[in-house]
Amino acid sequence: MNVRLPLTGVLRLGRPSDIWFKPALSVVVAVAPPNLTLLVLGRLDLAMYTMAGSLCALYAHNRPYAARARALAWVLLGMVTGLGVALVAASLSGSAVVLVTVGALVAAVQKALCDATRIGPPGHVILTFISSAALFAPQTLAQVPGHLALALAAGVWAWLICMAPGLLRPHGPERRATAHALLAAAAYVESRNAHAGRTEASQGAHSGRTEVSGGADTDLTPEGRTADTALTPESRTAHTAVQAAWHTLLSRGARSETRRALERLVVRAEIALAAPADTDPARLRAWARALRGNGPVPRTPYDDELLGVDVELALPAHPFWRALGLLAPIAVRTALGCALAGYVSLALGVGRPYWALVTAASLYQANITLTWSRGVQRVVGNLVGVLVFAAVVPLAHLGAAALVLCCLAFNFGAEALIARNYWLGSICVTPMALLVTEFAGYQEPGRLITERLVDTLVGAVVGFLAAVAVTNRRAGDRVEQALAAVEEARERTARLLAEPRPAPGALDHARCALAAALVDLRAGVEAASGEWWQRALPQERVVQAERNGHRTLAATVRHHRAAATVRHHRAEGADA
Repeated sequence: MNVRLPLTGVLRLGRPSDIWFKPALSVVVAVAPPNLTLLVLGRLDLAMYTMAGSLCALYAHNRPYAARARALAWVLLGMVTGLGVALVAASLSGSAVVLVTVGALVAAVQKALCDATRIGPPGHVILTFISSAALFAPQTLAQVPGHLALALAAGVWAWLICMAPGLLRPHGPERRATAHALLAAAAYVESRNAHAGRTEASQGAHSGRTEVSGGADTDLTPEGRTADTALTPESRTAHTAVQAAWHTLLSRGARSETRRALERLVVRAEIALAAPADTDPARLRAWARALRGNGPVPRTPYDDELLGVDVELALPAHPFWRALGLLAPIAVRTALGCALAGYVSLALGVGRPYWALVTAASLYQANITLTWSRGVQRVVGNLVGVLVFAAVVPLAHLGAAALVLCCLAFNFGAEALIARNYWLGSICVTPMALLVTEFAGYQEPGRLITERLVDTLVGAVVGFLAAVAVTNRRAGDRVEQALAAVEEARERTARLLAEPRPAPGALDHARCALAAALVDLRAGVEAASGEWWQRALPQERVVQAERNGHRTLAATVRHHRAAATVRHHRAEGADA
């Protein structure tokens, strides 16, 4: 399977995240008090341990607060565990080769667990950065408990900082996710309707009736015909946004009336994707605007739309370890690449091989193509970053207070910029990491810059070669599994459509399951398409499965509307 390794577009800047300032401000507020306290006490040499806990503030900003509390607690536990393993290893062994090996294995475990739990950005990179640096910090066993206590205390402070906004806007993450789904659906509807005239002639050949597996016949009315154009980038973006909103809203916890109202809006976004010809995008955008702040959530009719949500919430959650098998090649890549990068760095006489190790760990994405792109971004960002460090270091050397303030500024800049493109954020991450090394004492800038450049190139080259050497043939297996899941979900939905009276909530639950399966299929195909040394993907089956799946989703919309109309007429008759 041929894979292109692009250069054009790799450094293109994207739009900033809607909440780019939240992680940026949170990490500054989480890092500042511990570091300033250590500054006053004259113990900045302990800042690495407090930063381990403080940097947990970078995680879970898109999650509802109940889910965020749990996620941050697990992140803190993972951070302290990785730090503990590193500190114990550092206290027991003075062999750099052994320490690099331990660091590579820890990085592989962190990568696998972060991907399996879908913790989200910044993923395993921050955990690996802390644990790898701790491996080469002078340490004794007697000091380990105290250093872990510092990390834990700072982590509790970071937890409080990340939870504090919930006091003012308790449903902020759910509102943002719902608004994003509505806006993405509106963009798809506008795109679809703009091309409706051009595609009408080609769609006419498919008009009439088509059989849906399981015995349900579906009229290819305008809603149904959208299936033939459902594979556009706008459609994929919209379906992903809708699934992200469901992922946010279906987090375990109490379902308030506000949350139920948001769920109804996501249902409207789903309906818009299945029936764009009958959807007013201006209305979707108006609903999205109304979700800003803490105002009332726009109401939509028919509460029984959420019966499927009730059914889904009653199902047991899938344990994350089911995903670990598919992630095994990525974990092996991480362990091998990190270890080799560290060994090469040691052979070149670099004093901080963990920089090469962390560079390699930061590369690994879902496939070779994305790994290559991340490598280019990492190298460019680090090269520019060392230039920024060279310009700023005279200011940082004015005193310990100036050093701490510079680090805080780079903390903010990194999180503010990294959402635009990874390389842009790296411009701030690199000088920040270099300045952190000076908390324990003054470092000669020229040597720091040279070692960082060497380690960056070693980590990027060796890490990518390891990714090429360890092929991820399971990516093709994931596509086959996703295809089977889509076909099974579609058949189950079609059988329910054929029933005169499906069980309450069963059809809505089947619709949600089919939509989720389609998103997983597209993600699996995109991951496998960027992987080399694989059998050819079943592209025709994928296209057919996606088209048939979207047709069936459209049929559920028509069924839902017909049932809602009947209920409405009955209610009017009862009132009369």
